[in-house]
Amino acid sequence: MGGIEIGANESLMNPLTLFLQADIIVKMVMVGLLLASVWTWAIIISHGMKIGAMRKKSERYERDFWRAEDIDRFYQARGDDEVPAARVFSAGLSEWRRSTKNSHVDRDGTRERLSTAMGAAIAAEMDKLSDRLNILATVGAVAPFVGLFGTVWGIMRAFTDIAGMSSTSLDVVAPGIAEALFATALGLFAAIPAVIAYNRLTHGLNRLEARLTRFADGFHSTLSRELESDS
Repeated sequence: MGGIEIGANESLMNPLTLFLQADIIVKMVMVGLLLASVWTWAIIISHGMKIGAMRKKSERYERDFWRAEDIDRFYQARGDDEVPAARVFSAGLSEWRRSTKNSHVDRDGTRERLSTAMGAAIAAEMDKLSDRLNILATVGAVAPFVGLFGTVWGIMRAFTDIAGMSSTSLDVVAPGIAEALFATALGLFAAIPAVIAYNRLTHGLNRLEARLTRFADGFHSTLSRELESDS
């Protein structure tokens, strides 16, 4: 008899069994949370790989840039690279050429425009790389409450079953309570990785942005010295 009870309890705790026994509302909550979890992991993997690759490519690009002896020649060879640092470099050099094509050069205005152009390029790159990260923040904030909604609904159903059967036996209460708590577990299963990944990926983006800013500042200083040498 004890073995039968243990087998019954194990069957009751089976996730598939809990899902199949749940009513339509709790099932919808569970399916929604599972889809949110899959979507979250897809974003985590794709963005983690993309940010890591872009950081390494930018590091190599910057290293090659600072080793280059001729900026114009480097731009012809590497100006169109699909790297954030390349687009920052292209934005700065394009603005430099527009600002210095006339005989009279407004040095202060040129410096200001260079800073604005490269700052805008950095912001555009960060916007592209951070696309869909807000979904992680949303899932991390909302999923526990969605799971809690499923839990509350399941507990209400369990109490309804108790009232209908006029019994407080554990056999009557347990299935509904287990389904309800499973919904909460799914909410946490979706939310916890989303919050951790959002913080880690945001940290990675902040590091990349700081690196691009330092690169832009260095290039800005190089061009500023060029302005002074032309005076």
